[in-house]
Amino acid sequence: MTLDELGTRICIVGPSNSGQSTLAEAISRARRLVPIHLDQLHHLPHTDWIPRPADEFGALHDAAIMGPHWVIDGNYSRLLPQRLHHATGFVLLDVPTVVSLYRYIPRCWFERDRRGALAGGRDSVKWDVIHHITVATRANRSRYKQMFSNIRLPKVWLDSTRALAEFYCANGLSR
Repeated sequence: MTLDELGTRICIVGPSNSGQSTLAEAISRARRLVPIHLDQLHHLPHTDWIPRPADEFGALHDAAIMGPHWVIDGNYSRLLPQRLHHATGFVLLDVPTVVSLYRYIPRCWFERDRRGALAGGRDSVKWDVIHHITVATRANRSRYKQMFSNIRLPKVWLDSTRALAEFYCANGLSR
């Protein structure tokens, strides 16, 4: 599956710290699509990741997916059906848990201007995020695999860091 086949409204999902925001930014630059990072819509800026009220987040999400050209990253499963309804392509990142965990720690300590970061926020290592990456993600992986088989959009499943790197290379993307 090439990037061209995924169209102009691409939905990216996957485990925390799997590279969703980085891929969204790379696709955005290459295809001139608006990058939408759901974490930025879901959380209040200039906070330590405090969520917005659910209805406010839902309104921001729904407004964002009405645009004609976007690449959106993030899970937020309760809003996924309407996202998929508007999407022209779907990407599932499924890197190993150890990779997500390995990316999380340096991201918090060293990356100040990372892609998808919360405006005015500062990442810090949180035990609940480590728990989410190491425990909750297992159930999500099973759900995403089932969901992937039912999606009727052009789609690609990137199940390793190697597959992700090959996708970048094959589509002329740069990090």
